[in-house]
Amino acid sequence: MRRRLKKTVVLIGMMGAGKTAVGNALARMLGVDFVDSDDEIERAANMTVSDIFQRDGETFFRAREAEVLARLLAQPPCVLSTGGGAFLAPGNREIIARKGVAVWLKADLDLLWQRVRHKTTRPLLRTPDPRATLAGLLTAREPIYSLAEITVEARPHYSVDEMAGKVIEALSARPDILETT
Repeated sequence: MRRRLKKTVVLIGMMGAGKTAVGNALARMLGVDFVDSDDEIERAANMTVSDIFQRDGETFFRAREAEVLARLLAQPPCVLSTGGGAFLAPGNREIIARKGVAVWLKADLDLLWQRVRHKTTRPLLRTPDPRATLAGLLTAREPIYSLAEITVEARPHYSVDEMAGKVIEALSARPDILETT
């Protein structure tokens, strides 16, 4: 059985949802490229996302993020991992819907916290109470993430490959996105 990806799969969700790890596995399974929008932004700016946030602010970063997403969505279909805030912008949601498909990797607070609590590369969590900050972000973002065309629930016991398999199952129900021959 051979699969052909017809549209870019744009993985959205909170930091710690598994967008990068699952995205890499998914791309490998589908035989397409994996691209991380944050990596592309860092490469273009020659600095880290944290440094961009610190030096230029979130508004500047979000503008660069939108430019990078538009460029990446104009390329051949791939698996594209986005930063946690990328889908919040209406313009980003519109271009993703037009040129790709948004797949929300939905994870609960406990799972997210388990995955991000020891990371120092999360600028939005540099607060006195990072778990409470994460909870607030999740509460604010979930209604917007729920606008994604496809939602795949993350579970603590899923391996990365199992989660990628769940995404493929969801995509397989959409022949306009994933064609099986």
